[in-house]
Amino acid sequence: MVRLASGDGPEVLCLQEVPAWALPRLADWSGMTVVGDVAQRPTLGPLPSTAEVGRRLTAVNPGLLRSAFSGQANALLTTLALLERWRCVLNSRGVRGRAGVDPLARLAWAKERRICQAARVGLPNGETAIVANLHASHVSPRIAVTEVERAAVFAAGLAAPGEPVVLAGDFNTTPDLGAHGFDEAGWGIDHVLVRGLPAGEQHAWPEERRRLDGVLLSDHAPVEREVG
Repeated sequence: MVRLASGDGPEVLCLQEVPAWALPRLADWSGMTVVGDVAQRPTLGPLPSTAEVGRRLTAVNPGLLRSAFSGQANALLTTLALLERWRCVLNSRGVRGRAGVDPLARLAWAKERRICQAARVGLPNGETAIVANLHASHVSPRIAVTEVERAAVFAAGLAAPGEPVVLAGDFNTTPDLGAHGFDEAGWGIDHVLVRGLPAGEQHAWPEERRRLDGVLLSDHAPVEREVG
C-alpha cells in the first residue's frame, strides 16, 4: 500500500492507522523521510505488548483484527527538507472535560489517543510551510469536530506570519475551518485543506487504482491534491 501511494513521487504523504510494527519500514518502502507518532500502543487486552507480537497476531486475520493488537500510528512522509516537527494530543483529558458530551461518550472518547502531528518543511521555492496530519475520533460527529478544530488551531498556531499551512488526514467529518483561514472541504471524511497557497481540487482514487492482485488495499480511498 505504501509503495503504491508513494509510487508517483508525492512531496508529502500523510498516513493514518499505520500498524506500530510498520513504522520502522516506511522509509524503505517509500524512499521518503518519515515522521512517525504512535497513537495507540500494541496491547494484549489490558496488558502492554510489543509491535512484533501485534504483527504476528494481526496476520492471522488482518481484516477482522485490524488494530486490536498491533496498535496504530500516524505517519507524515516527505521528500521536502524536514526542518522542525511537533505533536498534539487531540483528546487530552482537559479537552474531553470541556467538550460538553455525556459521560459514556467521554469514556469511549478516552479509549484511544488521537493525535495531530505537524512539521515545518522547506519548499522548492526557498520558502517554508507547515504540514499537519491528523486522525480524528469516530465516536460522534461532535467529538470529531472538536478534535478537528483543535488540530486546526494547533497547526495554524505553529505558522509564522504569512506562512502557508496544509492540514490533511482522516477527519471523520466534513469540517468547516473557514474561521481559521482554511479553504472549503470537499465531500467525505478524508481531506487535504490549505491555507495561504493556491490549490487544485481534491481527488479520491478510484477502486481500480488501489487494487493489487485483486485485493483492495485500503477501506479508505486515498485523496490527493496539488498545492502551490
